[in-house]
Amino acid sequence: MAKLEKKLLHHITKAIADYRMIEKGDRVMVCLSGGKDSFTLLYLLNEIRKNSNNRFSLHSYTLDQSQPGWNDEGLRAWLEEQRIPNTIEKRDTYSVVVDKIPAGKTYCSLCSRLRRGNIYRFAEDNGFNKIALGHHRDDMIHSMLMSMLYNGQIRSMPPKLLTDNKRNIVIRPLAYCREADIIEYAGIRQYPIIPCNLCGSQENLKRQRVKRLVAELAAENEKVPSNLFGALSNIQPSQLMDKSLWDFGGLENHLIKDEDSDEQNAEEIYVEIPGQLQAIAT
Repeated sequence: MAKLEKKLLHHITKAIADYRMIEKGDRVMVCLSGGKDSFTLLYLLNEIRKNSNNRFSLHSYTLDQSQPGWNDEGLRAWLEEQRIPNTIEKRDTYSVVVDKIPAGKTYCSLCSRLRRGNIYRFAEDNGFNKIALGHHRDDMIHSMLMSMLYNGQIRSMPPKLLTDNKRNIVIRPLAYCREADIIEYAGIRQYPIIPCNLCGSQENLKRQRVKRLVAELAAENEKVPSNLFGALSNIQPSQLMDKSLWDFGGLENHLIKDEDSDEQNAEEIYVEIPGQLQAIAT
């Protein structure tokens, strides 16, 4: 486990450094959903906090959305054992989602919007200047493909985000971590996972389809996931079609025009290979 934990800590600390996610004095609110990713994020961030001599503070926030079967007894006990300051807030967003979304449709979009609204509100009300989410490398890859395939946009989950209302900074310290490593680590740690019964019961979700697609492609070429992830930070605007990012209409202004140089080159070619030029001319 030590080797795997060291690997995850390396990826987390590198992401934090690369994007200046956490700085001295920050009050970081970690969103603990009860899943493997957020448990891993909270546990390892807490280790980093302790090793940094408390250069920043952590607070765990869990939103109880009143989903059927929700049981947070294990989560509460784990937080107490880890001595992590925490808040578990109950807000019945489940009833709203079920009421608004027709049967058979995907709940995830509305559910996430309501959850996000409560997260932002709590952070603002309690003075947390950073909100840490447990999205990992695979989430970012899948989000990019989903956006391209289903929304016609090239976008994903940035490692660091200023919210639309400019009141919150969202960070994703697991941005460089593979889901496979998190799954293995969570299995070793034996976190008291709380399953999501709201969207987990729905089949053929778009994200699951994209996830399977990437897995199938990776089975043929193991570099596919890393190439997709690399593409997120290797944008070539001139090779796309976004007129707001590249001045396609003004390309003619950048042409190099040197007629004297062209004439000189033509004379040199004629002297060297007159036979070929004659053949082309005829």
